[in-house]
Amino acid sequence: MSTERELTLDDVLQYAGQEATRPLAERLGPPPGAQYPSEIRGGCGSGSCGCGGADERGPEPAPATRDTEPAGHTILDRKLDRRGALGAMFGALAAGSQALSACSPASLASSEEREAKLLEWGEYFKGNFRLMSDEEKADSIRRLERLSRIRTGAEVNIHTTEASPGVVYGYAFNISKCQGYRNCVDACVQENNLDRDAGTQYIRIFEMEKGSSMDDLDHGDPTFQHEVPAEGHFYIGTQCFQCANPPCVEVCPVGATWQEPDGITVVDYDWCIGCRYCMAACPYWARRFNWAEPEVPAEELNPNQHYLGNRARKAGVVEKCTFCIQRSRAGRLPACAEACPTGARVFGNILDPDSEIRWVIENKQVFRLKEDLHTEPRFWYFMD
Repeated sequence: MSTERELTLDDVLQYAGQEATRPLAERLGPPPGAQYPSEIRGGCGSGSCGCGGADERGPEPAPATRDTEPAGHTILDRKLDRRGALGAMFGALAAGSQALSACSPASLASSEEREAKLLEWGEYFKGNFRLMSDEEKADSIRRLERLSRIRTGAEVNIHTTEASPGVVYGYAFNISKCQGYRNCVDACVQENNLDRDAGTQYIRIFEMEKGSSMDDLDHGDPTFQHEVPAEGHFYIGTQCFQCANPPCVEVCPVGATWQEPDGITVVDYDWCIGCRYCMAACPYWARRFNWAEPEVPAEELNPNQHYLGNRARKAGVVEKCTFCIQRSRAGRLPACAEACPTGARVFGNILDPDSEIRWVIENKQVFRLKEDLHTEPRFWYFMD
């Protein structure tokens, strides 16, 4: 009786478990001396693509059967988390795909294209940033910097600088001084490599009629296009307020967003699934969804980047202001505060009793938007 049968999921998992013990670069190529059934090899045999031709195919392997499966060698017998199991399984599937493509025009791709694919696979199956070891972070940084060189030709430096002890960042906005120039918006776009095609902006400047409530931005105009300052109006800016109780973090189903010890709420773009629950939960319009791959001209790309900040993003994920984490953790002001021509923006460490932000909080009549929601935003407004 014939022992042939259809390939089952258990067969795939068994092969995946064996493949997972081999290095990624080795898994994504056919193993030395590999022999494939005729239905996979079929039609080539020319020898011109490296398969060795018809005379070097070797004997047909025996069909797999339940009775001949070795015990204890499936991925189900090994202790792996869900992502590790998926990585092993899809690594095996990729190996099969690579073998099939060895006789196709795709095999003529440049060495850089093949390298980019390997780098992308490595990035796809990495862990959440919070759970990665220093060595794993360093490996990811090397891959991302190399991918930038391959894709854009740009040399970037991606940092993983951690929060400093005894630092919690805060921001204050002087409504009396803002004249609506929007230098802050332009600086933010440049600094954070925001999508030029979609016109993505983290900062909004609302033009308000004098006498209107400063807590009612629904009656403000964030799209004004005229000379400023306009008579009879004042201006108020919004961005991510880095809440002490961020509702966006609570609703994320995959742990892709969290609050750092210095108060900055960040996003791991490689773990975000684009569900946009965080956007719905944020009461301050602070998050942006990428409907398409963000486009930044190579000549305008900011190469000074942070893994949790202004590095390259992708379509289908959410991003947000991080108080320019690549700058603030290096002891610099956020780009918006540095670019403001009127001194309306104050930034610093609220735990430092000698900081300007601390002085403003203690000596000015400050208020925060939607305080009744108890989000405790670390962004205060005041007037002279």
